[in-house]
Amino acid sequence: MDYLKEFRRFLEIVIKEQASDLILSVGHSPMIRITGQLVPLTREKIINSDDAKGYAFSIMKENIQKKFLEEKEIDFSYDYDGKSRFRVNVFSQRDNISMALRFIPYTIRTIEELGIPPVLHEFTSKNQGLVLMTGASGQGKTTTLAALIDEINHTRSLHVITIEDPIEYIYEPDRAVIEQREIGQDSHSFTNALRATFRQNPDVIMVGEMRDLETISTTITAAETGHLVFATLHTNSASQTVHRIVDVFSADQQNQIRFQLASSLLGIVSQRLIPRIKGGFIPVCEVLICNTAVSTLIRENKTHEIPSVIETSSKEGMISFNRALVDLVRKKEISLKDAVDYSYNPAEIRNLLR
Repeated sequence: MDYLKEFRRFLEIVIKEQASDLILSVGHSPMIRITGQLVPLTREKIINSDDAKGYAFSIMKENIQKKFLEEKEIDFSYDYDGKSRFRVNVFSQRDNISMALRFIPYTIRTIEELGIPPVLHEFTSKNQGLVLMTGASGQGKTTTLAALIDEINHTRSLHVITIEDPIEYIYEPDRAVIEQREIGQDSHSFTNALRATFRQNPDVIMVGEMRDLETISTTITAAETGHLVFATLHTNSASQTVHRIVDVFSADQQNQIRFQLASSLLGIVSQRLIPRIKGGFIPVCEVLICNTAVSTLIRENKTHEIPSVIETSSKEGMISFNRALVDLVRKKEISLKDAVDYSYNPAEIRNLLR
């Protein structure tokens, strides 16, 4: 069987059906994800162990195959004939190979096209500080971050270095010089790549994921030393994000980190994708802008009070998650049921809608 030809045919189906993901697993037909739901391609044959290996190895370069065989899992990106890109994860399960692919459009959408809060434009005009994009996996963090970086690309003559695992969106050259480094191919780790940026004269640094203590520490230092830094973290709210960052450090370091974070943080955007009434998903964002009150709360270890500041600071551009949900219910973009189901405080949703 020509596994590469068959695999590319699956990718054509993903693009045609506007699916977000493709999953290839032994014992199942190929599956695609459409508006959050897995849909089996029942006309395709059930994948066996040889098929799974054939599909995976057909798109792996020799060095990627070698690394996968050593580590039993690997992330990389796959460019499909200039039509689209895919983020690929290949992993071993029960001595078989499985693949999960995320579809990445070539076109980077703007803040307006994504429907995310216009206040995010403000972050792209800053000269230094830390902006965090947070949320669970698959909630559109990378897409939103790409919109911010691309806005800088089209509006400011700056040197931008991105550190990604793997590279997802590709930026077309415009006013900015954007250099994209992929972990495993262009650097051995986020920490190594971050440390190297201090000698590469960047104005803007984008960190694909703050995974560990060293990466978090170096990211905050970069924001303190005159760089505009964007990074992602797998947390669900602004207050949880601050807790997560501080808790990574030992008890004797936490005071210092609170002060560093309080002085360098520009804002935190926590994003979730909610089903839209007319189909698809819509991003819902909690937005924290680090004003004097927020900085004080971080320094004094009173992060549990951050939600109250967000709630009372809408004039400064801050947005609470519940108010964002209520606004979309009133606009008939999402259902009340989904607003309640996705809220961390469902009772407040009903109170706000009275």
